[in-house]
Amino acid sequence: MSNLLLYLVAFVAYGVLAVLFWRAQMSGDADALNRGALGHAIAVPLALHGYLLYGSLLGDGELSLGLVSSLSLILWLTVLVYWLARFFYQLAGLQMLVLPLAAAGVVLPALFPPAHALSQHASLAFSAHVFMAMLAYSMFTIAALHAGLMSLVEKRLHHAALPPLLQAVPPLLTMEILLFRIIGTGFVMLTLTLISGMVFSEQIFGKPWQFNHMTVLGVVSWAVFAVLLVGHYFYGWRGRTAVRWTMSGFVFLILAYLGTQFVLEVLLRR
Repeated sequence: MSNLLLYLVAFVAYGVLAVLFWRAQMSGDADALNRGALGHAIAVPLALHGYLLYGSLLGDGELSLGLVSSLSLILWLTVLVYWLARFFYQLAGLQMLVLPLAAAGVVLPALFPPAHALSQHASLAFSAHVFMAMLAYSMFTIAALHAGLMSLVEKRLHHAALPPLLQAVPPLLTMEILLFRIIGTGFVMLTLTLISGMVFSEQIFGKPWQFNHMTVLGVVSWAVFAVLLVGHYFYGWRGRTAVRWTMSGFVFLILAYLGTQFVLEVLLRR
C-alpha cells in the first residue's frame, strides 16, 4: 500500500470518527465516546498518522522538521494525549473538536512536501530536545482549545441553556482544574526545552547558543505561563483571566517556532 493511500485512509478515518463522535454526542452516548468502541477506534488513524510521521520525519535517517511536519506532529501528539487522558477524564466533547484538526494535519506533509526543511542528524540529544518542544506545543495547543471551550461554555451559560454539542463537556470547575494541570505539564516541558537549548546548544545544534527572536518569543511565552501559574496558585486567578493569559502565552509560543518557520519557508523560501 502506497504512502499516498495511507494518507487518504488516515484522513478518511479521522473524518468518519469526527462525524460519529458528533452524532454520538448529539444523542448523549458519552460511554461510547469515552471508553466504548468509538474511543478505542481512534487508535487506528492515530497509528497510521504516527507511521506516516515517522517516515516523513526520519525516512532518510535525519530529522527533517519543517513547518507542515511540525504542525502534523503537534496535532498527532494532541490526539494522542486526549486519547490517553480519556481513561481519567470525560473528554469526549473535546476529542470531537480535535479529530477534524487531525484529519487536516495528517495530510499536510503529503499536500505540501517541504522544499526547505530543517534537517539534522537525529542524535539522541537533538531528538529529545525536539520531542520535548513538540510535546510542549501539543500540551499548550490542548490548553488553548480547552480555554476557548471554557470561554464558550461560560458565555452560553448566561443564556440559561447549553446547545447539544456542549452538553457533554465536563463542568466548568472540572475543566478549569484540568486546564491548569495541562498548563503545568506543558510548562515543565517548555522549561526543559529552553534549558536544554541554552545549556546544551553545542551538543544539540552543533553551534553556540544564540539569543535570537525565536529565543525571545519562547522566553516571553514561558514568562506568561509562569505568571499565570503563580497568579492561579497564590492569588486564585481563574475564569476569564486564566483564559486570556492562556491564549496570550499560546500566541507567543506559536510565533516562536511555527511563526518563524512560516516566514523562513513560505515567505523567504529558505
